[in-house]
Amino acid sequence: MVSTSTVVVHPSRQSLADAAAARLVVALVDAVSARGVAHVSMTGGSMGSEIVRSLAAEPARAAVDWSRVHVWWGDERYLPAGDPDRNDTQNDEAGLSSLGLDPATVHRVPGPDASASAEEAAEAYAATLRSSGGGSFDVMVLGVGPDGHIASLFPHHPAAGTAGAVTVAVHDSPKPPPDRVSLTRECLERSREVWFLVAGADKADAVRRGVEGSPFEETPAAHVHGEERTLWLLDPDAASELG
Repeated sequence: MVSTSTVVVHPSRQSLADAAAARLVVALVDAVSARGVAHVSMTGGSMGSEIVRSLAAEPARAAVDWSRVHVWWGDERYLPAGDPDRNDTQNDEAGLSSLGLDPATVHRVPGPDASASAEEAAEAYAATLRSSGGGSFDVMVLGVGPDGHIASLFPHHPAAGTAGAVTVAVHDSPKPPPDRVSLTRECLERSREVWFLVAGADKADAVRRGVEGSPFEETPAAHVHGEERTLWLLDPDAASELG
């Protein structure tokens, strides 16, 4: 059953990050309690780092058994481990590495230092998803670009429509770097909850199109939904074009 979308507007960018972090703590505690393990997929970009920073500062995070939390990423730039432009590096620097996670359950996309190509990295990441997570998530946290892209699924890009796979190598990305690895739309939707975490006036048009259901080819964000719940978590600027 596909969930309907719920829009939640927070008073400021900081309150958005703090509230999303608190919401994530509850989701992780509930998942571990119900299933003994939690799987969360994080995102890059400024808001991706801000939710991690808020999570690291959230006192209630002590309630989470972090040794039972698996961390994934919806996409990754095909760059060497530790490169400052990688999503996981940015999340680490924001405080992910301070949460008490087991390094064995922090699943990073191989870069060119550990794989021969983006295709090989995508295949390796897919194999890890199948063996360690079954390819499903409790929470999928996604940012949204001004063009409406999510993960590395860009409007009118041939990789965006990939079907029958959990990952895809993306080349000629309209945003640098050109080579990336992304979860597919099908994989993104294998999530109990999908959260779009968006701030800034430059994202307002994309948010409107996403909430209103613009065609997938124009706005990939409009067509990814959680199995149980889909949330658009916004600041006032990002929500400014919603009716």
